[in-house]
Amino acid sequence: MNPSTALRQNRSDDPRSASALPPNFVWGVSTSSYQIEGAANVDGRGQSIWDVYSHEAGHIANNDTGDVACDHYHRYAEDIELMHRLGVQAYRFSTSWPRVLPQGRGAPNEAGLAFYDRLIDGVLARGIQPWLCLYHWDLPQALQDRGGWLTRDIVGWFADYAGLIARRFGDRVKHFATFNEPSVFTLFGYGFAWHPPGHKDRSELLRAIHHVNLAHGAGVDAVRAAAPSASIGAIYNVQPSRAAGSGQDDVAAARLLDAYWNRAFADVQLLGRYPEELSELLAPLIMPGDLPRIHRPVDWLGVNHYSPIYARADDKDPMGFAWADAPPGVRRSPIGWQLDPDAFRKTLLEVSARYRLPIYVTENGAGAAERLDSKGEVDDVERIAYLRSYVEAMRNAVQLGADIRGYFVWSLLDNFEWGAGYASRFGLVYVDYTTQCRVPKSSAHWYARLIRSHAAQTAEGAP
Repeated sequence: MNPSTALRQNRSDDPRSASALPPNFVWGVSTSSYQIEGAANVDGRGQSIWDVYSHEAGHIANNDTGDVACDHYHRYAEDIELMHRLGVQAYRFSTSWPRVLPQGRGAPNEAGLAFYDRLIDGVLARGIQPWLCLYHWDLPQALQDRGGWLTRDIVGWFADYAGLIARRFGDRVKHFATFNEPSVFTLFGYGFAWHPPGHKDRSELLRAIHHVNLAHGAGVDAVRAAAPSASIGAIYNVQPSRAAGSGQDDVAAARLLDAYWNRAFADVQLLGRYPEELSELLAPLIMPGDLPRIHRPVDWLGVNHYSPIYARADDKDPMGFAWADAPPGVRRSPIGWQLDPDAFRKTLLEVSARYRLPIYVTENGAGAAERLDSKGEVDDVERIAYLRSYVEAMRNAVQLGADIRGYFVWSLLDNFEWGAGYASRFGLVYVDYTTQCRVPKSSAHWYARLIRSHAAQTAEGAP
């Protein structure tokens, strides 16, 4: 794409939404290891549960896999240059547990650790701060074979992994997150059978929830011990849970989905208690001292938000409710997700009031099915409209008192979008998966202008 063309096309999009945000507000982009790295069988990397699951026919759209993805493992320098051109101040990525510990435990893989050395050093050389997430869903298959999140042993395995990463990179990485969206990989993996391991068993879901929470607490302690000056948090997806119908059964279903989706992890990790709707179900799993082990001091929390979610009553489902579609007639993104920036504003205010910690919006963005046009460009005006309206909603939340200190777009690159494979594109940068050519979309240039606008406003207001 010709940057000057993109700027002309969007000249009316003066991104004044940056005003009223704190002067040190962090603008960033997010990715995750399995979704972009590829190199699945390179340099001693072990298998993850997503390697196995994606190779089983029928799980992923078009039977796509993350074997190559964006080939970021080999093209990371090019991707760092793209971030530099955007002007982002922070890059949120995840380390691949099976890349650094092929068996999930035991001897580390030096080649895998060295890759993240190169990545972190390259990011820092361009003036970008690395934000490292320890777990973005790619559990080593070797640990899944030992019980995965269903065995309490995994708490120690995760703590050992967290300590390894913090010792290796804590001299350069100043921001660590334990987990990304734990409610997604537990609920979809054990409640609805949409993600690996593909189970539908409420008792397994409850065990996984509690063990992930214990692993979070142990991970916080391990990072603190290895990198005492690090800023530590966790990343939660927080989206309003709404009833698909007006009946009391649907209202109750929405409340239960809210407990699993929005509060099963954040409440116990940040407030020291499980949601009332789940506390009795989880009680048999809680051993003396568990809640204090989970409720460890953290410095910030990440909020991932895209759209409201819906539930309906279903007494035939093991969960007691079913996931539902948004009602007809609502505004939707190109991939059918509801557009509701006011729900984002309200979510940020509610999270700020409930947990009283600094908030970083660690994922927000819009998906679409896109192709290069005749000019070899992607003029993604709908994504720009989405980002503009959601940034404005965030700005309004700040004006109303929410303590929000950063915003990360999902995602830097088009990538492997889990069950949707490569059909849904969320990137600011278009990726041709055949040639691995990267093409910044109009939204990339819009975001760069937004960041420059905030920097200019900050400079004007400086004493």
